[in-house]
Amino acid sequence: MTERAGAFEDIYFTCRDGLRLHGRHYPAPASGRRPVVCLPGLTRNARDFAVIAERLADPRRHRRAVYALDYRGRGLSEHDPDWRNYAPLIECLDVLDFMTMMGLHDAAILGTSRGGIIAMMMAVLRPGAIGAAILNDIGPVIERNGLTRIVGYVGRMPLPATWEEAAAQARDTNRKQFPAVSEAEWLEIARAWFNDENGLPSPAYDPALAKSFTIAQIDGELPAMWDQFRALIRVPVLAIRGENSDLLSPETLARMGEIHPRLEAMTVPKQGHAPLLRDEPTIGRIVDFLTRTDGVTASP
Repeated sequence: MTERAGAFEDIYFTCRDGLRLHGRHYPAPASGRRPVVCLPGLTRNARDFAVIAERLADPRRHRRAVYALDYRGRGLSEHDPDWRNYAPLIECLDVLDFMTMMGLHDAAILGTSRGGIIAMMMAVLRPGAIGAAILNDIGPVIERNGLTRIVGYVGRMPLPATWEEAAAQARDTNRKQFPAVSEAEWLEIARAWFNDENGLPSPAYDPALAKSFTIAQIDGELPAMWDQFRALIRVPVLAIRGENSDLLSPETLARMGEIHPRLEAMTVPKQGHAPLLRDEPTIGRIVDFLTRTDGVTASP
């Protein structure tokens, strides 16, 4: 079932365990270009990709179909009664089910943070689903400082009473990593990071998500995902890092380039984890990467 909403269609689908999940489809009829599937970060949702998705699907410009998903318990998707299902593997299976339902294969996967982890898992579980990948501020090694910072706010931030308070909270929480974002843009970002309920901000993710993501779970050695990353060697990859990122280190990014022969890397200045994908240079680089790799087939 779809409902028209401006430049995109709201898509609702039922996953294998009966939850009703949400996504956005930015159509580009008869485009012939590789479609893009956008996967957000841990607490984020499909609205994070609104700016770049509209650009990619614009019939006057790039004209490429884009799909952006809300994981279970995020955005407009139903909450899972079992918080243990807020796990990358379950979310990966939801994404693969969605792609099967929509007839998507050989797609470009644009994964921000958690979404990039899921993209690496997809490359192992169903290689044919991916024709190209864009990893936004994520790699096989996750820096503990960044992970600890994220754990510190998931499910612990007070709910703003107004959109102005929501913008101030987004700004104050992220000022150090994103010093160049304007006041007006913080309000736009807040409207992506919170749901709208009767004209006021409301939570955009299930608070129970915090139970699946605690300091106790990241004590000891953090597992690296080099094997999963190597599964992406068969396709072109663009790796994006925020200059101020505390989750993806320059050393990990360099090592990714040594392992992957077709990896392209870019650093977004004055942005941290994760780059917002709203500025012209970053959007332009993504458009260029997708255009150049449209006809590239995966290596055996």
